[in-house]
Amino acid sequence: MDIDSLALPDDIAALKEIVRRAMSRADAAEADSAAARAAQSDSAAYIEHLKLQIEKLKRALYGPRAERTARLLDQMELKLEELETTATEDELRAEQEAAKAKTTTVAGFTRKRPSRQPFPEHLPRERVVLPGPTQCFCCGGSRLAKLGESVTETLESTPRIFKVIQHVREKFTCRDCEKISQEPAPFHTIPRAFAGPSLLAMIAYDKFGLHQPLNRQSERFGLEGVPLSVSTLADLIGATCVALKPVYNFIKSTVFKAERIHGDDTTVPVLAQGQTDIARVWVYVRDDRPFGGSGPPCAVFYYSHDRAGIHPQTHLAEYSGVFQADAYGGYNKLYVPTRSPGPLIEAACWAHGRRKFFELADIARNAKRRAQGKTPAFVAPMALAALQRIDTLFEIERGINGRSPAERLAVRQQLCGPLVTELESWMRAERAKLSRHNDVAKAMDYMLNRWPAFTRFLTDGRICLTNNAAERVLRTLALGRKSWLFAGSDRGGERAAMMYSLITTAKMNDVDPQAWLADTLARIANHPAQRIGELMPWNWIAPQNQSPAAQAA
Repeated sequence: MDIDSLALPDDIAALKEIVRRAMSRADAAEADSAAARAAQSDSAAYIEHLKLQIEKLKRALYGPRAERTARLLDQMELKLEELETTATEDELRAEQEAAKAKTTTVAGFTRKRPSRQPFPEHLPRERVVLPGPTQCFCCGGSRLAKLGESVTETLESTPRIFKVIQHVREKFTCRDCEKISQEPAPFHTIPRAFAGPSLLAMIAYDKFGLHQPLNRQSERFGLEGVPLSVSTLADLIGATCVALKPVYNFIKSTVFKAERIHGDDTTVPVLAQGQTDIARVWVYVRDDRPFGGSGPPCAVFYYSHDRAGIHPQTHLAEYSGVFQADAYGGYNKLYVPTRSPGPLIEAACWAHGRRKFFELADIARNAKRRAQGKTPAFVAPMALAALQRIDTLFEIERGINGRSPAERLAVRQQLCGPLVTELESWMRAERAKLSRHNDVAKAMDYMLNRWPAFTRFLTDGRICLTNNAAERVLRTLALGRKSWLFAGSDRGGERAAMMYSLITTAKMNDVDPQAWLADTLARIANHPAQRIGELMPWNWIAPQNQSPAAQAA
């Protein structure tokens, strides 16, 4: 109701009533405004949630469209996280404003929060019992009988608990011969038993698995009341690496026993005198799961200060079998027929070949540039045509993943063979019409010059269509580069390669790396060397008398 400022009453009570009504309307308006902001934030979060789901479904349906697809999904998830946080804040403020305005109706929101699942059974429970009433809330009577109870569970966290374990060995003297008897000292993971296996595993996993440099760990330990200097933590890492070296050697030998392995490399900044050099980390992956093999999945990393071809040639000096990798020239000597103990069988990666065409036919990128008001890049029709043909092969491969080599080979010869033959004929015909400087011609040359390696999957059911197994393994290291910035030295790079081998192998076998490292470090000192295979992640069974939280503590 509008109020005429010239017709205000002189009565104080009437003026107070007008002020009360105005304040009530202001509170209601503020509540409506807060509810509108909450609804807007909620809608934005819901829209972003739907966009993320669409991108994930498109990725699952059509396969990765580019290397940056994974980064795009990560960015969308981060954006969704921020929008949902904002929406929750606005919803709570809307409820507070509605309560202040004494309104009873609050509009529902579109966004659905995930249903809360029961907390794991292994987590300890702490009961906080609120005393029951002593009088009836209705009549005030005192004759009350317990009917039951309502339990509300809240997940809580407590700081890490550190403890000092004292190994006490009692001494006894013999009254007959006056000799002293005492139990021998127990085996310890590292000399002088300064740190226990669980602490060593936690420090190592935080550094190499969670990419937390030792200076950050030292600062956190100090805040928790346990002063451990960076030099002390470095000593513990060195001792841990020495203790785990036999495990690394066994994993390495297991990788190179495979009939087929994947290989790849990535850059690693390494601190040098007055500058930062670019070193390399190489990875070789054994993963027989795509063709139903019984071999355990595992990976081994190597470090080198440069990318010279001698490094992979040394790593694979004793290996002979199928080698899936990119077109790096340093691998060429491995395919020479006169090589001893035999030439490697080259299997090219169709994802690399596809990527070159995709970059010339990235419709999604052009749509984004157009939406931003930028000039869209040229979309090559021939690149798009090649991309569609290659995607048909990927669709067939997804249907036979996990089958036996014989089944995979039969399907490939029946369905993929004609498509590959048609693709080669089409590319050679179109290539003849293009200049050698044309980008599409370069993409075609990349595949046509290596056509035997690209088509080898049609004669061997064990071979994968891509080298993605190695690229997936390298993602962990790529994430770590953002945290530790560079390796401290070449020796540091070698230690990191060893620890990455252990942690990655554990993850490939669906094993908690920290729990496995803790148990392995506790047992390896007195474990028979000829039975070292029992400690491997694919043979490891978590102790039954401990919860997963206790194993990793």
